[in-house]
This record gives sequence, C-alpha cells and structure tokens, in this order.
Amino acid sequence: MEYFDFSGKLKTRLLIGIAIGVISMILTFVAGGELAAARFWSNFLHNAVFFTGISFAAMFAVAVWITSWSGWFVMSKRVFESMAQFIGIGAIMMLIIAIGNYVGYHHLYHWADAEAVARDKVLQGKSPFLNNNFYLIATVVFLGVLYYIAKRVHALSVEEDEHGGPGDFSFQYKIRKYAAGYLPLTGVASAILIWLWLMSVDAHWYSTLYAWYAASSWWVTMIAFGILLILYLKSRGGLPNVNLDVIHDMGKFLFGFSIFWTYLWFDQFMLIWYGNVGEETVYFHTRLNEYPILFWAILILNFPIPFLVLMSNTNKRKVGTMVFTAIAVIIGHWLDFFLMVKPGTRHTAMELMAEHGGAEAGHEAAAHASHFALGFNLPGFLEIGTFIGFLSLFLYVTFTVLAKARLEPVHDPYIEEAKHHHV
Repeated sequence: MEYFDFSGKLKTRLLIGIAIGVISMILTFVAGGELAAARFWSNFLHNAVFFTGISFAAMFAVAVWITSWSGWFVMSKRVFESMAQFIGIGAIMMLIIAIGNYVGYHHLYHWADAEAVARDKVLQGKSPFLNNNFYLIATVVFLGVLYYIAKRVHALSVEEDEHGGPGDFSFQYKIRKYAAGYLPLTGVASAILIWLWLMSVDAHWYSTLYAWYAASSWWVTMIAFGILLILYLKSRGGLPNVNLDVIHDMGKFLFGFSIFWTYLWFDQFMLIWYGNVGEETVYFHTRLNEYPILFWAILILNFPIPFLVLMSNTNKRKVGTMVFTAIAVIIGHWLDFFLMVKPGTRHTAMELMAEHGGAEAGHEAAAHASHFALGFNLPGFLEIGTFIGFLSLFLYVTFTVLAKARLEPVHDPYIEEAKHHHV
C-alpha cells in the first residue's frame, strides 16, 4: 500500500467518535450540577493539553532524529510528521481557553479573576507571569511558530519525494535547519506553556520539576501512539519495510522513558515530602488523601506494567504485547493529566463560589469540597466520552495528513539504511 486510504468505515467511526465527544461536552455543561462549568472547562483543558502536547512531542522526536542524522526511523517518519500537524488544532483549542479567561470564565484559573487577585498577595506576586495577556500571547506565539515549523518540515519531506533523487541531500539540509530551530524553541515553549496551562491551575503551588514531569508524560504517550499507529498501518498492508527491529526500538523507547517518567514522579514526590514545606506539600497531600485510587492507579499503569512487560527483548517484538502495553500507558498518562487538572479546578470553583456567593454559598462550597464528585475524583462516562471525542479528532487529523503523502518516503537519502535496519 503506497498511500493510506482514509475513507469508508474508519472515517465514519472517527466521525461518530467526534460526535460522541461533542455530545459529552454538551451534557457536561448542562447536567453537571453546581460544578457544571468547572467540570466542562476542566475536561476541555485536560484533553486539549494532553493531545496538543502529544503532537508537539511527535515533532520534537522528528527534530531529534533528523538533527542526529538517524536513519532507522525514516520508513515510519510519516506517522510522526502527521501526528505533529495536530498542533494547529491544539492552538485553536487553547486559544478558546485563553479567550474564555478574558470574557469571565474563571473556572480553570484562580488568577484569571481580577477580584480574587486583588485580595490575594500570592497571586499579586505572580501576576506579571500569570495574567490573561501573557497567557494569550504565549499560547498564540509559541504554538503558531511550532505549528509553522511542523508544517514546513512535513511539506519539505513530501516535496523531497516528488522532486528529490538518489544521493540528493538538498532537502535534508533545509529540513535539518527547521528541525535544529525547533529543538531549543520547544524546550523553552514547553516549559512556559506547561507552567501556564497546567501548573497555574494550582496557582499558589509550584515545583521546579513540574515542566520536566509533564513533558516526559507527553513524550511517553507519543511513543505509545506511534507504536499503535505503525502496527495499525502494517495490519492494513502499509509500511512493508518497517520490520520488527523498528518496533523493538520503539519498545526500548517506551521502556526507557517510562522509567525516566517514574524517576521524575518519585523525585518530585520524595523531595517535596522530605522538605515538608507547607506551600509544596499541599499539592500531594490533596491528591494522596482525596484521590488515592487515581494516585496509585497512575503509578501502576505507567511504571510496573511497561517495566515488567518490556524488560524482555522478546516481548518488544510481540505485536499483541506491544499493543497492550501501549494502550495501558496511554490510559495511565491520560489519568495522570486528569489528576494534574481536576483537584486544582475543583478548588478554584469552590473558592469562587465562596467569594462571589456570600456566606451561604461559602458553607455550600465547604461541604462540596469534602464530598466525592464524579468527574473530579474519578472520570465518569462524560469524561470518557470527551476523551473518545478528542482521541477521534486527533486520529482524524493524523490520518487525513497521512493520506496525502506516500506512507514510505522514496527519495529520503537514508532510505536504504532504514530498509536494512537491524538490532
């Protein structure tokens, strides 16, 4: 299969999945009770950040492999180039949230409420960074530039297929310039955007490891998606020259970076626990005591499963095992981002309810804060439906881009190296 045929049942199923997501979002907004708006916006932020991060992690992978003169990934590079194009959709989604901050939807970020900032010295101290203007500008500028680079790299890669030839490195030189620029830019951009989008949900808290932690979660999830997409395309007759050695290498990435994510998870938790500083421990105290099922489920899905399963070289070559492990990792890191977002947005909703609703609302907010709430303490059907919608949209964009170019590049100068890759 030279070109991927994105039509028929697959396209219909993904469109149905997108519809399920839209319906779930609508039901969340109209039927969520007192916390309806907070649940709606936190679901939107959770999934928008999750899939946007995966897309620019995919472009980061392409940039790393290109600038390091790697040849082994060439046969499967269309998969990662295509995933990276979702950055454009992610930019639109995050722009919606940024505009929401301006028009009065303060259910995500306490610092977006001017009245709350006026009464809070901590928020006042952080206001040069945590403000609506910088949130909007950073989101638009960084995602705009990152998307432009991802678009140009893919366009040059496709153009190389059409106009390149054996031993022609002219397109590679152009691609490498964009890739080399992407690496430092995404290093800065990812940290700033993670602080703005995620860490500022808990506006009074901070961690110097948080950006590394969230970015590593994006990276591991991107690898898992890459494995699933490669195996799916091979099952449809595509990527015939992508052999089990490539899958084995992707398994090593999944294994190694799952350990790296666990190191950051433990390091952040242990140092904050050991330091026992109230401003820092409140983050983990809340999650460990009020969200214990999620707290431990995330660790189990993201460390013991990939570690024990992929420790064996043989398992990295078994399709069924790789599919199971990749799915477990994706679910685990989706839950990880759920736990990053939900406690802070729930706390913000309670604070705003108390601040703007008078004494009675304050008592009601205090009562709600200690109760189990589906959609906050654990994902409900509406959260799962929203995830299906975003996942379907992500795959729809990826497959649409995949269908517009050859699955296997024919004029990449490293094509022969890729065909004969072995470990």
